[in-house]
Amino acid sequence: MSKYSVLVVGMGKRGMHHATAFNANPKFQVTGICDIDEKRLTDAAAKLSGPQTGTDAAALAKSLKPDVFCFCTLPHLRTPFIKAAVEAGAKLVAFEKPVALTSAELLSMRELLRQARVKAVVSHQHRYGRHYRKVKEIVASGALGRVHTVYGSATGWMTHMLSHLIDYTCWFNDYTPAAWAMGQAAGGKKFSDNHPSPDYIGGFVQFANGVRGIYECGAGAPDQPEVAKWWGKNRIGAQGTEGFAEVLTNGGWRAVTRRDGYQSGEGAMNYDLDMPPYIQEMADWLDDDRKPHPCSFEHASLGAEIMLALQRSAAQGGQVALPLTNGLDEQALLKARTDGQPVLVSCEQNRKEFGLG
Repeated sequence: MSKYSVLVVGMGKRGMHHATAFNANPKFQVTGICDIDEKRLTDAAAKLSGPQTGTDAAALAKSLKPDVFCFCTLPHLRTPFIKAAVEAGAKLVAFEKPVALTSAELLSMRELLRQARVKAVVSHQHRYGRHYRKVKEIVASGALGRVHTVYGSATGWMTHMLSHLIDYTCWFNDYTPAAWAMGQAAGGKKFSDNHPSPDYIGGFVQFANGVRGIYECGAGAPDQPEVAKWWGKNRIGAQGTEGFAEVLTNGGWRAVTRRDGYQSGEGAMNYDLDMPPYIQEMADWLDDDRKPHPCSFEHASLGAEIMLALQRSAAQGGQVALPLTNGLDEQALLKARTDGQPVLVSCEQNRKEFGLG
């Protein structure tokens, strides 16, 4: 059986997760890896059966012509690697969230992929956790009655976490497009981070089917004291006329419904469990166009527009209509809006994690 060749760019923790999972799947073979850190590159190659290595992703891609171009890099590096993948003739591009830092970049990326007819997948792989799947199962079963609200909160800052919150609630709502968003933000300290973000952002989203989305991310987001791991204090769920169901990233799931009463179960984010199905569904899509990946760029873009609309609203005021029709630099707008503004925290652990003394 022939295998799909893979080039992985960025050999940090996430790059190794991807490369290892690709090689563990009989449909794929990592034939190339790239990183600007040569020691990291050498160490990774020794663990991956000696793929070709290089420090220039575009040059390596042109040489190898991989079927899959996967990059696991910081969020300011999106468009250059998508261009490199397209120019090398890749069939599928896989990359980390968030999709884009600005709507100007998002619209450009979308057009580039559309014209090249290249498949693209964004790594919202938490959804493969059994606790996430259980909540989706309860929502889809109708046990909540008419779903009227989806919601997500995370104490981690926006560019790390908000993309996840929005994508999984959109999944619970069957990826119904949003009609508008309105947001507010405070504090600009984390704009100096390699995942630049306001210290706190929250807002509301109106979906086309009448469902309301409510989101909070950052220093002001509520603590989840039942979860020990700070990065796992994420609560994502749905409410309906006959109950609710929600998942905690590192704290299992729970639900109360009229039909089944109180239910709960275990579950925690686990890359060893979540990555294999995420990778397998790339193979399924490459094999058959009729089997699009659940984490497709099309799905991720719906969430990215919501995330950017919340930022645009926080920076400029008012409601922002969706879909977005013009490209802006929401990062610059929001950084100017929050510069020098203090943020108020929800708990002492947030104060520590945000370096507020």
